Amino acid sequence: MRRASLLAVPVLVALIGSIAAAAPDQPEASATAVPVRIVPTGAPEQIPLSVTAPPSAEQVLPGYAYPDDGTIVKIGSADAQVVAQPGTSSSAQANTGALAVSLFAGEITVTSLDVRASVAAGSVSASGNVSASTITGLTALGQLITPAPNLVVPLADWGTLEVLGSQVETTQKPPRSVKASVTALRVKLIVDHGGLAAGSVIEIGSVSTSVMAAPTTVAPTKPTVPTPPTPSARPVIPPDAPREPGTSIAGGAPAELIRPAPAVTAQLTSGGYVFPVFGPASFGDTFGAARADVSGGWHHGEDIFAPLGTPLLAVADGTVFSVGWNDIGGWRVWLRDRAGNEFYYAHLSAYSPLAVNGRQVKAGDVLGFMGKTGDAEFSPVHLHFEIHPVSLLAMGYDGAVAPYPFLTAWRRAEDVSFDAGRAYLPPDGPASAHKGVAPPAGVVLLEADDISSTSGLVPGAIESTLTGRAPKSPAGGQDR
Repeated sequence: MRRASLLAVPVLVALIGSIAAAAPDQPEASATAVPVRIVPTGAPEQIPLSVTAPPSAEQVLPGYAYPDDGTIVKIGSADAQVVAQPGTSSSAQANTGALAVSLFAGEITVTSLDVRASVAAGSVSASGNVSASTITGLTALGQLITPAPNLVVPLADWGTLEVLGSQVETTQKPPRSVKASVTALRVKLIVDHGGLAAGSVIEIGSVSTSVMAAPTTVAPTKPTVPTPPTPSARPVIPPDAPREPGTSIAGGAPAELIRPAPAVTAQLTSGGYVFPVFGPASFGDTFGAARADVSGGWHHGEDIFAPLGTPLLAVADGTVFSVGWNDIGGWRVWLRDRAGNEFYYAHLSAYSPLAVNGRQVKAGDVLGFMGKTGDAEFSPVHLHFEIHPVSLLAMGYDGAVAPYPFLTAWRRAEDVSFDAGRAYLPPDGPASAHKGVAPPAGVVLLEADDISSTSGLVPGAIESTLTGRAPKSPAGGQDR
């Protein structure tokens, strides 16, 4: 009997080991941004600022000098931001920038630099992007240098300068993963120079990102198909509305997800718009960043972070549509304002009684509550929010503009023209020479009375000001 029990021990150990080996990988996401790193030979490493996510972080370095007289490194100012969200669709972004950079008492100078890396991995693909990194005013030993990825510049007989050194590694087999890193400037000393020993390294503007998606066996729990609500006299989905990616379930919100709407008071802009989240919230500017599970592989909106259950508000007077489940957006809802602009809310945890297809709502009405449904199951609680101006609806789901300037303005109860929104175009599209961002239409000098008398939220308002003709209203819409 005792012999049998002893024999069972290795069998049990082997069984536990096989279970551990078979355990599915967990989703991962990380991002790091370091404005300056100095690695002197034979001396401690110098890193005045480093930020890492998760959690998301943003810090500023007012100025930096090494040593105290700045003869080796001197920076006027620098900043760093990082965001990382692990999940079924994991993503991460790291940015760092610096102004007035001087190395070795002016032997190498930079007017400004902006270094960016973004990665995403999901059930469809994994991708990384470092192409948005820029350097302006780079000089080395008195010569103006044109920055280019992985450029190496000799520094006389004492060292080398690496410019925009970058690397992107992707794994397309599940669980998909990707790593991306880029360093704006890396100086390596071959011999002693300027107070540093041979072998010393200086890095200016370094970011790195890494993600791994949850395996396909780890998926959000699909809800029971809800019973369709009573048909509305208005169409559930406007004919020209963008079709978001992913598989949707028709029928609206199930009764168990309807919660009473709290009484809230929201400050509206003069044009009638309001910030979509009630109470304290935070957001960045990740529009256009890599996203593996959506159309085109880029982020079509902005993520706004707030506690679970935070009320979500209608940003304008308008009509609610597409209430219900989407396997990427989770419980989501669309809103079309009276001018025809459309707004997408995703990852809700519940809805208010006003979230009914075809329902007319007022700006500031509660539509639902903050959550993490859909592909945000493994991410922090947040609202994914998109803006689709009426002028871009013909582009379908890709007809979106960056929400960041609008969110910032709406929090201050100010208006921003959708005509001025920053749109995204694929790298191989017409805007490839402009790093994927649509170029501005031009510059026009307006008088003070032009500005004061023109509503920036009326489609065609700018054209009206320039031509003297009244703006055209969209079919069925109203000028505001």
